[in-house]
Amino acid sequence: MTTPLPGPADPEPRPSSPDTEPLLSQRTALVLLIAAFIGTVVGVLALFSAGNVAGALLAGVTGFGTSTVGLHKLIG
Repeated sequence: MTTPLPGPADPEPRPSSPDTEPLLSQRTALVLLIAAFIGTVVGVLALFSAGNVAGALLAGVTGFGTSTVGLHKLIG
C-alpha cells in the first residue's frame, strides 16, 4: 500500500480587494469643481448679456478651460 506524496499546498484564493487609490486626487477634484463653477458663471453672465446661447456656451467652455489652467498653476 502506497501513501500519496504531499503535493504543493494549494493556497486559499484571496478575495479581490478594490483599488485603494481614488480615481481623482483631492487637488484635481477641487480644481475641476472650481473651474466648472467659474465656467458656469461666465456662461450665464454671457447669456444674460448677449442673449445668444451659442456664444454663452462658447464663453462658458472658454472660461472653464482657462480657469483650469490658471487654478492648476495657482493651487499647484
